Amino acid sequence: MNTQDVANKYTEWMRQGQGQQIIEELYADNIVSREMPNWPGQVVTQGIKSVAQKNEEWMMNVEDFHSSEVSEPLVADNHFTVRMAFDVTFKDRGRQKMEELATFTVENGKITEEQFFYSM
Repeated sequence: MNTQDVANKYTEWMRQGQGQQIIEELYADNIVSREMPNWPGQVVTQGIKSVAQKNEEWMMNVEDFHSSEVSEPLVADNHFTVRMAFDVTFKDRGRQKMEELATFTVENGKITEEQFFYSM
């Protein structure tokens, strides 16, 4: 798959709430995930098992999804960006509205890096 194919699959599966499928099928084994500084938890997570665990912990902390929105991907060479917005109630911090830009690097048909920029 080229970058556009990966971006389209990512967007489709995010809209369907298929985060686990994204990890299993689109992420490289050596993926590097970067959160913004001051994020509760680890800022840089490396490796597919650690990234999958981070995603699982985030999802387990969600009490309710009130709404979510995922933009069309913007692709340039081997990178793509998606804007996402969520209205979520977390078990440990209550209801929050979040907006974020997620940027990705694709190599050999797999996502090798992701980085998140957000406000809450």
